[in-house]
Amino acid sequence: MNAPNLNIVTGAFSYIGKYITQRLLKMGERVKTLTGYRNRPNPFGDQVVAAPFNFDNPSELAMSLEGASTLYNTYWVRFPYGQMTFQKAIQNTLTLINAAKDAGVSRIVHVSITNPSEGSPLPYFNGKAVLEKEIIQSGLSYAIIRPSVVFGDEDILINNIAWFLRKFPVFVIPDLGQYKLQPVYVEDVAEIAVQAGHQTANTIIDAAGPEIYSYEDLIKLIRDTIGSKAYIIYVPTSIALFCSKVLGLLVNDVVLTREEIDGLMTGLLVSNLPPTGKALFSDWIKQNANTIGTRYSSEMERHYHRDTPLSPPLIRGD
Repeated sequence: MNAPNLNIVTGAFSYIGKYITQRLLKMGERVKTLTGYRNRPNPFGDQVVAAPFNFDNPSELAMSLEGASTLYNTYWVRFPYGQMTFQKAIQNTLTLINAAKDAGVSRIVHVSITNPSEGSPLPYFNGKAVLEKEIIQSGLSYAIIRPSVVFGDEDILINNIAWFLRKFPVFVIPDLGQYKLQPVYVEDVAEIAVQAGHQTANTIIDAAGPEIYSYEDLIKLIRDTIGSKAYIIYVPTSIALFCSKVLGLLVNDVVLTREEIDGLMTGLLVSNLPPTGKALFSDWIKQNANTIGTRYSSEMERHYHRDTPLSPPLIRGD
């Protein structure tokens, strides 16, 4: 009897990678993860073996990939921090792609972003486009998944919007808040990725949900659903960014970057194709109204292991 397929999932202990891993294990397939955080709690026990990325040792990295049929890549950075830049993340991903080729991996499922462009002035979207081009030219069988704004239980963005709405009397919206976004459920993203991983044709798929909101309407929906009384104010983008930096100092985190605001305001988080996600954000937020935003989720703590002291009573999330 043949052994089940071995899949490599980067970041299986994190967010999207965790949901991809859950689906693969339920299908009876084997999973190994590459991670930069081997000491992070393993929710899968002995079902998933962890190996380091070894970006600085490509031969060791290739050995970690040997025997795998498919690589599910979720590796990326949300913003530059310390020595980690978008360019470094691109270089690391290229090392991973080459290692996959050397190891004989037959297919790569790569998580990208909606509307990437090599001509974009935004390094996040530019970098994603560069990597897509490299994957297409790699000779590997590929599926590129382009999620919009991903929401789910471990989400940071939606959770922290709800947390600020719970904890502060006002909520700041850049400009008039009429720019659009199209949230997609993390389970739907994982399903799309795993289905694509079990196909052979080269493909690029937008992963976007069935509802499109203006940013203003999304904030109001979250506010009203969780019972917040926060007053919404509209300010120039520069002031909104200043406020996010001040809040970032309070929570010892990066709340929102200029690039994220620019990507949102220029419509990059909406797909031009029919929706592929099924779950309605409006249903999910109602179902999770009592828990969403009750604790602050720190990007710095999750990805850079920097503590997030929330000692002042006004900003405690517990």
